[in-house]
Amino acid sequence: MKAGHILGANEKHGFPTIEDIFKARDLLNKAVRKTPLQRSDTFSKLTGTNIFLKLESLQKTGSFKVRGAFVKLGMLSNEERKYGVIAASAGNHAQGVAYAALKKNISCTIVMPKNASPAKVAATKSYGAKVTLRGLDYEESWLAAQEIAKEEGRTVIHAFDDAQIISGQGTIGLELLEDLREIDEVYLPVGGGGLAAGVAIAIKAKNPNVKIVGIESKAFPAMKESLAKGSLQHVKAGYTIADGISVKSPGKLTYEIASKYLDDLRLVEDSSIVETMFLLMERAKLVVEPAGAASLAYLISNGHPNKNKNVIALLSGGNVDMYLLGQVVAKGLMHMGRMLKIFIQLPDRPGALKTIVDSIAELSVNIVEVDHDRLSPNISAGTAGVYLSLEMENATHAKRLIDFLEAKGVEFKIVS
Repeated sequence: MKAGHILGANEKHGFPTIEDIFKARDLLNKAVRKTPLQRSDTFSKLTGTNIFLKLESLQKTGSFKVRGAFVKLGMLSNEERKYGVIAASAGNHAQGVAYAALKKNISCTIVMPKNASPAKVAATKSYGAKVTLRGLDYEESWLAAQEIAKEEGRTVIHAFDDAQIISGQGTIGLELLEDLREIDEVYLPVGGGGLAAGVAIAIKAKNPNVKIVGIESKAFPAMKESLAKGSLQHVKAGYTIADGISVKSPGKLTYEIASKYLDDLRLVEDSSIVETMFLLMERAKLVVEPAGAASLAYLISNGHPNKNKNVIALLSGGNVDMYLLGQVVAKGLMHMGRMLKIFIQLPDRPGALKTIVDSIAELSVNIVEVDHDRLSPNISAGTAGVYLSLEMENATHAKRLIDFLEAKGVEFKIVS
């Protein structure tokens, strides 16, 4: 059996070109969706410029990753197809490779960390891939994938540092140019850099005046530090809700492309991402994962100085855990001043809570949840602690409620 190998960025294929991206588009013909580009009045008002949303969150498998995977597998030799492919991923790359392998009838193994989301494991299996749980993080899964590749002769499909993968992602850039004649700026998320590299090559080849801005999580500024220091950097592990861009070091090829084509790289906070995910659900009726919302989150939190620019925010994926989605809704309401949790200690007797509830009702505040606590050490005998979760219109409404309770002489504490 032949030894498994990685068709990496500099093996067989060097710097991808616009011609490579056109070839990738031909390979993707009818295999993936041409996702919509929509102007948003809501987000245009919030940012102060003309915002267009590229909805890769509506792509097959829920992410742009399927583009690169489909192109990569489509260019394997007959021998490579015979032995199958393998990839390491805890998320979108796994599903993209699994889907492409299913459509092309190629044996596929995906190595995921042992702590991977059960929902993501199930989704990957649903595309026919064999899922192997190895390691506690991506780096350990990546090493395991290479070991299995050598044992079984499989070709390792890298998530981003590969010319053919980059060419596949670059087809998004071609779609943007087709759908919007006058583009001033494109904002997109950056993890390993494959998406930014492909889109930048495609757009700059046709219109070098378009500004390409990458957005990284503040917890993982790997590409930003690499570009600033002029060489590949490895950042320490931080924490971000945007696990899709939590990459400790960019790829060698993606770094070289970013050095040439990326106009700027900026950082975004998790709190901005949460608020943006909430707004996308409420205002645009779109479910977008944290990494996918990063570019729009940056624009919303920082605004734009020129109201006449045509700015594209690329929403790269929509695969989000349902439990996390529930948290995002709750935290989004709190961040926007529309959800308030207060604690009140009352005499433990009939009617005490009703008096408070009636007072709150006078302001048209919706009581979402009531939780009684009589047993905690800080609750005096003969009294009851009551936690009230309250929904309001906005932060002004919340302040009016607080002022009202204080005027009524109600003793309370704001919990969150």
